[in-house]
Amino acid sequence: MPSSRDRSLIILGATGDLAERLLLPGLASLLAVGRCAKLELIGAGGSDWSDERWRDLLRATLGESAGDALPGILERARYVRTDATDADALRALLAAATRDPLLYLAIPPSTARATVEALAAVDLPDGTVLALEKPFGVDRASAAQLNARLAELLPEDRVFRIDHFLGKSTVANLIGLRAANRVIEAVWNRDGIDRIEIVYDESLALEGRAGYYDTAGALVDMIQSHLLLVLALAAMELPSSLEADDLHGAMMQVLRATTVRDGDAEAASRRARYTAGAIDGETVPDYASEDGVDASRSTETLAEVVVEIGTPRWAGVPIVLRSGKALGAPSTHVRASMRPAPHLPHGLEPAGGAPAITIALSPERLAIELDINGAGDPGELDRVSLDAEFTAGELTAYGEVLGDVLEGDAAFTVRGDVAEECWRIVEPVLEAWRADRVPLEEYPAGSSGPSSWAPLP
Repeated sequence: MPSSRDRSLIILGATGDLAERLLLPGLASLLAVGRCAKLELIGAGGSDWSDERWRDLLRATLGESAGDALPGILERARYVRTDATDADALRALLAAATRDPLLYLAIPPSTARATVEALAAVDLPDGTVLALEKPFGVDRASAAQLNARLAELLPEDRVFRIDHFLGKSTVANLIGLRAANRVIEAVWNRDGIDRIEIVYDESLALEGRAGYYDTAGALVDMIQSHLLLVLALAAMELPSSLEADDLHGAMMQVLRATTVRDGDAEAASRRARYTAGAIDGETVPDYASEDGVDASRSTETLAEVVVEIGTPRWAGVPIVLRSGKALGAPSTHVRASMRPAPHLPHGLEPAGGAPAITIALSPERLAIELDINGAGDPGELDRVSLDAEFTAGELTAYGEVLGDVLEGDAAFTVRGDVAEECWRIVEPVLEAWRADRVPLEEYPAGSSGPSSWAPLP
């Protein structure tokens, strides 16, 4: 596959929020380390932009990071007004590339599906690569249909399903921590671990994303799309290599064994939506009154689901997946609570609760808790934490993913069958919620969630 210097990167949706806020800054981080300096960069979208306006956006987002590469990037850059759902327009867009095209669909999921359908009528240039953002489909059936259509367009190794979570260096470190440290891998199983929590709680509220978020909600936006992939990396059997086939195969194996706990979506899930409140002194309106929100959809902004993995390593261990918006105590982590020691000599008083291994995704830290003899009475054990900061990666999460895609490395993207399996896992929960068998509760923005919620069993 051609290297990044031989590529034309065509960003379809170049005038949108995703390109400006995440994708182009990711490219900037690549340029800052001397990669992609000879890239041909074509912006495309429905807006009536000129080449110069596109270059102005590139100057603002790439800035000083691009260094000496910026003049060449700008000289080769141009903008094409196009209709992302029209086959003739897409044919002309691809013909505008002077090198093998990487067509990046930085557009809403519904438009991306229409684009894929339109591309079926286009004779794609040799060497074409396609990248598209999550969510992949709206349910398992539509994901399978999308994958079937993509397979008609291009071989699987030229289709990249993007999940920027897999570009986070700490997520990738889940593998290295286990593989290189026997102190962790030795207890990373049902004999050592009592419970796992994978959490992405954020203080951000809707932030103008009603057009997408109100049709998705926390379950689809975060748990189905992101957290199940983190679960797969954390719980899989260690692969023989980090090559795409080995890694995706190991992820798929554990996802196939993952189900809603006890097969009871009502008992194993709960949902809530934020009401008016305040976060860091800033007033946050009721979600239902936000611009673009249809309150009758009962979209949740906080979701929790307990799953289990039917493998010898994890049988019987509850795994809690949780994500929410407008929460007062943001936290993103994988936390494995340890089982109690099987025996303490008479005369030792244990510390309260269970020690844990916590991998924090933001800020990026590792904490291993231990119980040791504390000051004063030597028979009383105190809880201490051994903390370490992860070294920050050179690239942003989008820089990592974009760099891999440009080089043809699919290891930390999402294989088609993996995307379908994530939908299979959450489908019973979606069905229960749509039938109102699980109540939609409320919590004030800035709180930690509904006051009545105790930890799910």
